[in-house]
Amino acid sequence: MRSYTRGMTGADLTGVPETALWTLRNRAVEAARPDAYIDDPHAVRLFEQLAGDDLDRFGKPSQTHPLRALAFDREIRDYLDLHPGAPVVALGEGLQTSYWRLDRPDVRWFSIDLPEMVAVQDRLLPAEPNITRIGVSALDRSWLEEVPTGPAIISAEGLFMYLPREDVHALIADMAARFPSGRLIYDSIPGWFSRMTLRGKVRLTERYVAPPMPHSQTVDQGAELPNRIPGVVAAREVQLPPGRGLWGSSPVSAVLRRVADLPVIRNRRPSITALDFAEA
Repeated sequence: MRSYTRGMTGADLTGVPETALWTLRNRAVEAARPDAYIDDPHAVRLFEQLAGDDLDRFGKPSQTHPLRALAFDREIRDYLDLHPGAPVVALGEGLQTSYWRLDRPDVRWFSIDLPEMVAVQDRLLPAEPNITRIGVSALDRSWLEEVPTGPAIISAEGLFMYLPREDVHALIADMAARFPSGRLIYDSIPGWFSRMTLRGKVRLTERYVAPPMPHSQTVDQGAELPNRIPGVVAAREVQLPPGRGLWGSSPVSAVLRRVADLPVIRNRRPSITALDFAEA
């Protein structure tokens, strides 16, 4: 039997699927701190299990990914409070551990990812009776038939920036038709950052360059989607929870958040968007 070393994970993942190790590392490093603001024991366990991987190739750990994870957790939790029994659909889930952080074992959870990623999930993540893993691209509409129609909360954490804009908008329209009263949460990058990735300029270390991210979206563009995509009735920006240091809740942090929402800055920073779908 092969051990869980680089040959089992990192060497098997390239391109976009490899970014699952990047986000895992950042969540685990934060969760392992004595003053951690995220409780993610499964991420810590995986990080320790993958100690043979060169996870330092992703550069200095950042709070971006753990804070993003908490923002998604909060949105999923709030939706499930309003729609008990609704399923959760995690598009491009990678090695996210949201199911266990939410601690709602009865929720029906559908994890949609590429076959090579699902194979890694099966090896490294616990099997749960309410988790269904489907090994297809998020753009392969066959997964829609696997999830009951009706209200659902769909997450696309760290996914849409890797897909063409027209494909993303078409997928959102199809999800809105399949899941009336549903909600979609996803994160976006600004155009300047997208262009840097397309030129191969986002080099985290000498050993890792971020893959191309062709799809960008500004805060204002997200707000316009109800006028552009059939079935979308509302859009709002999701704020990150407080973290530590400049990401925290100090007076300086509060000022920085206000500055980040100024028109000249707002459309040049990353963002998280929640879209509500029309009722049946």
